[in-house]
Amino acid sequence: MNGFFNSVVYRAFMTYSTLLFDLDGTLTDPFVGITRSIQHALERMGAAHIPEAEDLRWCIGPPLWESFGVLLDSDDRAVQDRAVAFYRERYTTEGLFENTIIEGVERLVADLEASGRRMFVATSKPHTYAARIIEHFGLLPHFGKVYGSELDGTRSAKADLIAFILEQESIASTDCIMVGDRKHDLIGAKANKVAALGVTWGYGSREELEAEHPAAIFDRPQDLGSWVLTG
Repeated sequence: MNGFFNSVVYRAFMTYSTLLFDLDGTLTDPFVGITRSIQHALERMGAAHIPEAEDLRWCIGPPLWESFGVLLDSDDRAVQDRAVAFYRERYTTEGLFENTIIEGVERLVADLEASGRRMFVATSKPHTYAARIIEHFGLLPHFGKVYGSELDGTRSAKADLIAFILEQESIASTDCIMVGDRKHDLIGAKANKVAALGVTWGYGSREELEAEHPAAIFDRPQDLGSWVLTG
């Protein structure tokens, strides 16, 4: 059936009053801005090989330090920090808005807000950038707050970020569900005993999502909305 995985067990008894949404690949498609900024950083770092944009799709979702560690084959945090600084050199001036909203997302968040659900953005991207993107697409009024990492990478891991949101907003883990397109979103939710929903319109494969056993997986925003609203 289109969209559902492991959902029958949850639907028998769970209703969620709060939703946490990943940003990149879940609410918006940042492919152009992120991949061009990574290529810029690699050029500035003098990398021997600059991958084509399509070969950098896997970098959308994980923390930048993790991606540059792989791309530069270096565990040296100072090297990774330099690469992130070069990435931001382009991203903050050009890449931030080389971005499009996912079709159906505006209706999804409007319907969820109208139902009385609380919603927060939970992204590994620095919150200063994430808030500008959410505001740019007119989504800010639907969210209680935009949560993200600090510029130094603090809370870039989803487990740390979700724990911080639960504490700051006094949210019980049993009342909350995380929505994301990559395994990092689902792993972070699981670490905090928060249920999770996977979405296939982003950058994680169905196999990647299924491996983390989310409550359900959806192919379209309207299916996700129906699932939540009929709970």
